[in-house]
Amino acid sequence: MTDLSNILRPKNLKEFIGQKHIIGQNCALYKLIQKKEIPHLFFYGKPGTGKTTLAKIISKEIDTDYYYFNATSIKVEDLRKIFIKYKNSFIKPIVFIDEVHRLSKNQQEVLLPIMENYEAIIIGASTENPFFTLTNAIRSRSFLYEFKAFTKDELELVLKKAEDYIDFNIDTEAREYLILSSSGDARAMLNLLNFAIKIDSNITIELLKELRSNPIGDGVSSKDSHYDLASAMIKSIRGSDVDAALYYLARLIDGGESVEFITRRLVIHASEDIGNANPNALNIAVNTMITCSKIGYPESRIILAQCIIYLTSCPKSNSSYMGIAKALNEVQNGKILEIPKHLRDQHIGYKYPHDYGGWVEQEYLKEDLKLYESNNVGYEKTLNDWLKKIKGESH
Repeated sequence: MTDLSNILRPKNLKEFIGQKHIIGQNCALYKLIQKKEIPHLFFYGKPGTGKTTLAKIISKEIDTDYYYFNATSIKVEDLRKIFIKYKNSFIKPIVFIDEVHRLSKNQQEVLLPIMENYEAIIIGASTENPFFTLTNAIRSRSFLYEFKAFTKDELELVLKKAEDYIDFNIDTEAREYLILSSSGDARAMLNLLNFAIKIDSNITIELLKELRSNPIGDGVSSKDSHYDLASAMIKSIRGSDVDAALYYLARLIDGGESVEFITRRLVIHASEDIGNANPNALNIAVNTMITCSKIGYPESRIILAQCIIYLTSCPKSNSSYMGIAKALNEVQNGKILEIPKHLRDQHIGYKYPHDYGGWVEQEYLKEDLKLYESNNVGYEKTLNDWLKKIKGESH
């Protein structure tokens, strides 16, 4: 049996499923394709979301020649042969380059004059955002589009196309697993279906799990996933959503993320977002970092979960974070105040607070700067009361 993903590959824009934010009928790229005015394009996103397919559809829509390359094996001489072939031609071929983030600067320099003179249409694709690997010159002559994972409803549409093409039976539970375990990757879903049908046309969840025991997920294999998942975890802790924080922690662990990376983020969060609203949060986070570094997986997952539940449940305050940010901003904008003489290393005129019962009024800044603003949350209230008592301001 032929590969389902190739058989069911959309042949035109009407058949194309997903990415409505890019090629919906009111979108700019869709209109450009209709007008056959194609800019240089770079597509990035998760596997199996239609990047290569859309490039092929564009070549058919504008009726031009199509050449496929992979940046991991591309040769500059092969590119030059194509460019020479079409140099004085009215035809502008599409040169599609997969894994475009792996292009060397030398290879990008070969593309640059072709893009500048529009002698060919360059379309690149990658599972990683190529923004930081493409030169400024390349980026200025092209447009980057992010491809999003297929939604459950969109994968349902792809599955219905498969059902129209080939006879098979699949129960509700198996159908749900087939879709959800593919994690938004249409090619992965069709690949699993393809080999399941080879075994039995009556597809059960047991059969699917024999072939794919766990959802494929996207782990943290790409830089985008790596930082997106970490960001989502921290934002969930900051937002005091325990379930969401645990979910993103599980995604990071399942994707093979190191305990060092996760615990570093937790320590930063404990100070940045909780701070003195609960000073013990930093102690918990640091102890988690030390303990997990000694124990490792799989046991560290329990310690990480305990820490995350604690941090998520804490009162939140960013007053320390904001205070140092304001102080640095003042300094970096040129506010360099003279240090009062009694605070300098010679101690001349300095009043030692312990000689005055713990506090004595004296000048510490030449200008009255208001940098710290307490949020008066949690333990910060206690610290505020202490300051007032120390200075004799409480009644």
